[in-house]
This record gives sequence, C-alpha cells and structure tokens, in this order.
Amino acid sequence: MAGEDMVVGLDIGTSTVAVVIAEVAGNGTPEIIGVGTAPSSGLRRGVVINIEATLRSVVDAIEAAEQMAGREVKRVISGIAGSHISGLNSSGVVAVTGRGREITQADIARVIENARAVSIPMDREILHVIPRNYVIDEQSGIKNPLDMIGVRLEVEVHMITGSVTAAQNLVKCVNRAGFEIENVVFNSIAAAEAVLSQDEKDLGAVLVDIGGGTTNVIVYQDGAPFASFVLPVGGSQVTGDLSIMLRTSSDSAEKIKRETGCAYMALVEENEPVLVPGVGGRAPIQCTRQQICEIIQPRMREIFSMVRERLDRQRMLDRIAGGLVLTGGGALLPGVVELGQDVFDLGGRIGQPGRYGGLADKYQTPALSTAVGLVLGSWSSAPGEQAGGKERRGAGLKRIGKWMKHFF
Repeated sequence: MAGEDMVVGLDIGTSTVAVVIAEVAGNGTPEIIGVGTAPSSGLRRGVVINIEATLRSVVDAIEAAEQMAGREVKRVISGIAGSHISGLNSSGVVAVTGRGREITQADIARVIENARAVSIPMDREILHVIPRNYVIDEQSGIKNPLDMIGVRLEVEVHMITGSVTAAQNLVKCVNRAGFEIENVVFNSIAAAEAVLSQDEKDLGAVLVDIGGGTTNVIVYQDGAPFASFVLPVGGSQVTGDLSIMLRTSSDSAEKIKRETGCAYMALVEENEPVLVPGVGGRAPIQCTRQQICEIIQPRMREIFSMVRERLDRQRMLDRIAGGLVLTGGGALLPGVVELGQDVFDLGGRIGQPGRYGGLADKYQTPALSTAVGLVLGSWSSAPGEQAGGKERRGAGLKRIGKWMKHFF
C-alpha cells in the first residue's frame, strides 16, 4: 500500500490522465516504478465538468500504473489547473521575538502568515504561499533566515489561489474513485520541479506548459516563482481547427496533428503529401504537410502571443535571462521551440523530466512533466510553508479537510 516509502502523482488533464508511482529511498531520492495514462473526457479547460467520466479515467490510469509497479495505490498527490488559477505577490513583516533576537521557525511561520493575510474573494482558496526573499533589518536576498539575528523580519511571497469549488470537485472525484488526496499542487509548480534547472530558476525563466485545454505559465526569478497564470487555450484548439478546416473527425485531426503536424513553416518540406480520412463514408482527400502547418502555426502563434502579452503587461521579459522552456503534451509538436523563440525573442528548449530510475523511456516525455514533478518535490508538503515535510503534509491535509467540511 501507499506508505511513507511511496509517492503517487496524479495529473488530471483535459485530454489525458497521467499517474506516476515513485518509491522514495531513505535518503529521499525517488525512483519511478510505475506509469499509467488514460484518455480523459470529463474535463473542459482543466476543470472537472463530469465527475463520473473523470473518475473512470482516474481509475484506469491508476490501475495501469499499479500494474507496472506491482503496488497498490491508496493516496495520491493531485495536480490542479484551469483558468481559475491565478498568482499574486505579497509581503509581510514582523518583529523578531525570540531570545537574543535569534530568528526561530515560529518567527518564519508568523511572517508568512502575515504575508498571506490579503483579501481574497470567499469563493477562492490559497493553494500555495511560496517565500521568494527574506529581508532582515533591510538586508535583502536572504533565502533561509533561520537562526540569524535581527530585529525586523520581512518576507516577499508568491501566492497561488484557485476556485474552492473547482478544487472541491477534483477532491470529490478522486475520493469517489476510491483514493485519498494527500495534497493539491498547481500543475506549473510541479512541472517546474521536473524540468527546470536551478540555474534557470536563478537567472529567470518562463515555463510554458501546453496541455490539451489549458496553457499554464510560471515565471521564475532569483530562484523562486515571480508570476503565474493559466490561459484557457491549448492543443485541443489546434485539433479543432484541423478538424474544421480539413473536414475530418476530431480523432483523425488529432492523429494528423501528432503524426504530420508542425508549428513552424520553415521546417516543412514542400509538397509532402498527407492523406485526410473522410467522414460519413466519404473518400479520403489528399493535402500537403504545408497546408497542415498553415492551419497549426497561426493557432500556436496566437497562444504564444497571449502568453507574451501577459508577460509584457507585467514587464517581465527583461528579467528572463534563463530563456523559454516548453513542456506539456503540446511541446511534442515539431517546430514549437522555433515558433516560441520567434514570438518571445528568447532562447528556448523542450523541458522533459530527467532520469529517476525505472523505465525512463516511459516517463521522459514533456507530456508527463507534471505527473513526474508531483512525486519529486515531496509535495507531501504544502509548498512554501516553511516547515518540515510532515508538518507541511499536515497543513495540506488540514486545508483539504477544511474544504470537505465546508462543502459536504
């Protein structure tokens, strides 16, 4: 059963549910022993709209991972996305009360609590409070103030909030599938854990996670998240465009996108033929890979332009020396890096998880970045709460318990 030595990441996406099972050694190093995926049909743009359909997909994906791992899953750490997610920056300040003005864990907890005391609507819940920078008596740039001496302690935090009902539907869905939720983590935070290097986080990087129904964006600066948001567009819009323009079924359009699609015209050879299946018994038609690219490229450019516009609004592109990292299922489309570099005027790369033992070929793909990240960062911690793993796990469960009590 799932115990202290086993962590299970569950990424419930708009088009796919992905599960990763990892065993955690005594030194805290995870080894991935099981991977399972299943088509997802109960979500729209990252939010559960059909609990029965979603829980069937969750059960299928977990069973596939259990079979590979030879272990039984009881508890999971779940990712959450959707355009209801938003990030904001806040700060807090407290007087140091400890003996000899030495900063204790209690002082750190108080200053973080002070920073999170912002007014948010009743229908929203704080998912994460992530310290970015501590300031002791006007000395900034401190990452861990524990045991330092000071009179005044300040903290700058990045907070991620989400809709209580969207989170609650997610929790209810997983519970009804027969599993406990250990914690709920914003997808981009998990994906960043799996694909961004510490250098990229320190220099400043933008991670764009292109899913089926949403595009999740998180900007790191000085080693911590600085901005985060979710756009309600993704790879399924590209599939929809192909389906309409080529007059073929969604399944055929998805297959064409995966097998012959490209997001950057300069990479496409001239007159490469593509066979498009007809619908309703009609004969298939032939087009070229260029014509496919003419449909895909404008939509992908539009998605990147929407991300760029949000970053420009907050004047963030100047701070991104670490470049652009693309992940998620949408990053598998050839030409996305070249198109992204064009739109953002930044160096770019595809982000995929590293090697964590087991069957690396099964999980080293951008499509599984979030699921792998969920088992890596020990989200048995509500990320950002400055406490030890077990205390933070308690915080996560307590928060979910509060949602359950409030709604049921």
